[in-house]
Amino acid sequence: MNPISRRSLLAASGAAVISQSAPRLARAAGKPRVTVITQWSAGSDGAAITALGELFTKAGGDWQHNPVPGFTTDMMNKLRAQILSGDPPAVSQLKGPEIAAWSKIAPTVNLDADVAAAGYEKVVAPELIKLHKPFGHWISLPLQVYRINSIWISKKAADKVGVTALPKTWAEYNAIGEKMAKAGIQPVANGGTKWDNGMIWEIALSGISPAAYRKAVMELDAATLKGPEVLAAFEQTRKMSLWMDPNTASQHYSTFIPKFMKGDAGMLLMGGWVQGVYKKAGYQYSDYMTGPAPQDNGKPAFDLNADAFIFWQRKEPEFTAGQHLLAKLVMEKDTQKMYSGITGSLPVRTDMDLSDPTFSDAQREASASLAAAVKADQSVLSLAHNMAQPNQITAAMIDSLVEFVTDHSISPKKGQERLAEAVDNVR
Repeated sequence: MNPISRRSLLAASGAAVISQSAPRLARAAGKPRVTVITQWSAGSDGAAITALGELFTKAGGDWQHNPVPGFTTDMMNKLRAQILSGDPPAVSQLKGPEIAAWSKIAPTVNLDADVAAAGYEKVVAPELIKLHKPFGHWISLPLQVYRINSIWISKKAADKVGVTALPKTWAEYNAIGEKMAKAGIQPVANGGTKWDNGMIWEIALSGISPAAYRKAVMELDAATLKGPEVLAAFEQTRKMSLWMDPNTASQHYSTFIPKFMKGDAGMLLMGGWVQGVYKKAGYQYSDYMTGPAPQDNGKPAFDLNADAFIFWQRKEPEFTAGQHLLAKLVMEKDTQKMYSGITGSLPVRTDMDLSDPTFSDAQREASASLAAAVKADQSVLSLAHNMAQPNQITAAMIDSLVEFVTDHSISPKKGQERLAEAVDNVR
């Protein structure tokens, strides 16, 4: 099944109701119930969504989670099928521009009263408010925030080559990579999934120039896509792809955690969820070094990913009650503390006390980095994690980037040309 295009979504918008108000929880009859579709089935994400379900159940609700592991498109195809059959889930994972686009093909729940009661809009970053109330009403709630451009270095690998500090620039990163390669260490720890391969390039570009990233990725500016900064990102990505393990096709990066922790693989470029995965696997903060990925202009940059729930309108009162119960829980401080404590993410609420021992130094550093990046106008939205563009455009760009990463016969210049062509074909 093909992903929904922006064109088909817009064509359906005239016949669909964007958002309708639902009765308050207190008036709903029956036991509160939700059916939920997400990608989260394993690791820290799986543990966190399970904990949220237990919290919902403890609050008197009936929780039914139907995970669809894999690339975002797989989950969206499942969601699309249920919507077209007239049986949408009560809640589903969705993010970025897709929230506005998908809300045009099926009625969503108006969460304005819930958000107002919780005072949530006052404690959410303006960038996230725009995404989650796209047409003047809250229809979706952000759940957690991640920095994509984070680096993780195996402490044992670092000790073998005398590395004591994180690389601040790509030149420093490459120098460490050369040292590791000479020492028989695989410099780049990696997985083989689409989003993993595509994410390497976006971390490279955001670290070379956040301004060029915004123009090329978020605005799809043709001149920037064909410009020197994007070419430099392809050149950096090619260097990193040659340092990866080629035998990782379709495998999740977490499969290779033991290799990383033993010091046989050195540096991982991956979002903040890594901390939750390492923690669940039994490793300590002392087993690795972590912080912001290289940033050539010396200012903090933040490549942002934010997971969210969108609430689909159902006629059954038990679903209405369940949706308002879940909305209330998601916005609470204790829930966000619990969720971020498991996953390693940042809470969406900006009024949280991150000095609490639930949070790590890595989370505190990432939180400060986000504030500094926003101030420096160096906060951008993730491509590989469906924040920067609708799914159709994202999928085309990621397919092009994955081909480049895995086929070393493609030159950086040719990779850049193919990416620009892919964008032109789906505009």
